[in-house]
Amino acid sequence: MRIRRKWLTILAALAALSLVAAACGDDDGDGGTTGATGETTEVTGSLNVSGSSTVEPITSLVAEQFQGLNPGVTVAVDGPGTSDGFELFCNGETDISDASRAIDEEEVTACSENGIEPIEIEVGLDALTVVGNPASPIECMAFGDLYALFGPESEGIDTWNGADSLATEVGGTDGFPDQSLTIVAPGEESGTYGSFIEIALQDIIEERGQEEALRADYQISADDNVIVDNAAGTEGGLGFVGFSFAINAGDSVKLYSIDGGEGCVDPSEENVINGTYPISRSLYIYVNPNKIAENPALAPFVDYYLSDEGIASVTAVQYVALPADRLEAARAAWESASA
Repeated sequence: MRIRRKWLTILAALAALSLVAAACGDDDGDGGTTGATGETTEVTGSLNVSGSSTVEPITSLVAEQFQGLNPGVTVAVDGPGTSDGFELFCNGETDISDASRAIDEEEVTACSENGIEPIEIEVGLDALTVVGNPASPIECMAFGDLYALFGPESEGIDTWNGADSLATEVGGTDGFPDQSLTIVAPGEESGTYGSFIEIALQDIIEERGQEEALRADYQISADDNVIVDNAAGTEGGLGFVGFSFAINAGDSVKLYSIDGGEGCVDPSEENVINGTYPISRSLYIYVNPNKIAENPALAPFVDYYLSDEGIASVTAVQYVALPADRLEAARAAWESASA
């Protein structure tokens, strides 16, 4: 079963719960805004959210719940990738940009040139997860192994054991199986692509004077389900996705442990929170402050996103919740910026 179907089941169930809550007369601001005289004003309008395919399931679930409480609002959410999302956002075409990495300096400059000073809000944590076929004999990969399979010097290597020599050179292993290697992974438009390079490959890339990129000859897909399907259905399949996609795939894929220099660590909620999983990262939404005044649905939507009910969507779709202090910092940042 494709992962998107599981999310749709979750979306439907929680949307129904939201409608029940609305019918019970929730007057805490989730189903409208409360004026100075105590009356509740229905929230209306439309919101456009784009960006990370990793964060898309979280925002989609929040949007379903919010629309259930506010039927006068429509929220469009899509996930072309973090970089593509920032391009739209900095051009003023979206209200919110989902991101699986922090905005970079060039994107900040592009936004600034258009009079946009993005409000950054951390919403969750993710274990960037390397996935393969369940029949794979490999259990754990070091950063050197990942470089030998995915890095810029691995171009042309079409079998797993073809990467043995390079892996040994860069601190990996030399025991890969003798089988075809079929890589499907995100492209440059994806924050997952950038995060994987920055966290797992960057040091080796710099040491060897290589281009900051993945090998040029793998199959690029912006659809995380395609990446998972390749790993599940191809004997030598390999890729990397956000934790939610990997965990929702169940036993159809193998989740590799990663050795970042201190031993093999499984991708898991516990290991992300305790800081031992070496390729974990933060997930964000970015809000266009210029649109808060002109779009009456924007501030209530972000308020709901950061409420206990809204932020529960992070774990509902199998990502990792922020520690309490970081969640409070995110709420404080939004409250200060939107005041």
